[in-house]
Amino acid sequence: MKILANDGIDAAGKAALLQQGHEVLTETIAQVELIDFINAHQVEGLLVRSATQVKRDVLEACPSLKWVGRGGVGIDNIDATYAKEKGIVVFNTPAASSLSVAELVMSMLFAAARFTYTAGGSMPNSGAEQFASLKKQFSKGIELKGKTLAIIGLGRIGRSLAGYALGCGMKVIAVDRSGEASTEIDWEIQGLGVVKIPVAILPLEEAIAQADFISLHVPKQPNGEAVISARELGMMKKSAWIVNSSRGGVIHEEDLLVALNNHQIAGACLDVFVGEPKPNADLLKHPKIIATPHIGASTAEAQERIGLEIAEIVAQLTMK
Repeated sequence: MKILANDGIDAAGKAALLQQGHEVLTETIAQVELIDFINAHQVEGLLVRSATQVKRDVLEACPSLKWVGRGGVGIDNIDATYAKEKGIVVFNTPAASSLSVAELVMSMLFAAARFTYTAGGSMPNSGAEQFASLKKQFSKGIELKGKTLAIIGLGRIGRSLAGYALGCGMKVIAVDRSGEASTEIDWEIQGLGVVKIPVAILPLEEAIAQADFISLHVPKQPNGEAVISARELGMMKKSAWIVNSSRGGVIHEEDLLVALNNHQIAGACLDVFVGEPKPNADLLKHPKIIATPHIGASTAEAQERIGLEIAEIVAQLTMK
């Protein structure tokens, strides 16, 4: 089978696919040239991450395609409904990057609590001349221990984040659509094995009002609706921070800017944006925003796990 890994694939995953007897093409084909390339090379399997869009136009114009795989969480860049109509299999790898995204969120929480993001940017330019004033400016940090983290969406990533946060001594509450009042998080602790930790499940409004930090882990919403907009931002503590590492648009970006400018909340940490790869410049430049370029799943370990999981799924598909 000829496979195009248009957004790249880890060496271990590629090696596993080659061992199965597949031909793996790793050129990065521009979106406008994708249909012609697939048809010219009779590509049967298409692997993408978040950059390549596999919408109806691609699926309809490429009769050789048998499956489309998304390396990572979510498939909103793939028209899965139309693919099913065409008999094209769509899959993703939701488990492989859970720890990586959770660790990025924890790094953002620490950066927000201790000003490391801002201080790190100031020190190279001003540290030698303004050391004392910078020390004073960034010496009013807080500790995460004892603070309340509200996790909106208690899937694999949300559960991984809960384990890390609980390990730091944070109080974790969650918003989940299961309807349960509480749930248990399975978390592996070195030397103790897997332990079960209860987490309270609250309605969105209650969780937001209690939280010192909020982290979203939800899929893209129907019609691109926001989970957090002006109403919800107005319910937050003025000292609270909000983190989005799920999908651009689940926080209403214009409402967020208004809330920050009006001192309604302390700040925001964003790894995902509306309009990627061209985010709103006002967000990126805002002094109360910590921004990263959609790197939640981008660790060496996660990419290896994704590649190997893809190879396992492809092996199962070709056996059918």
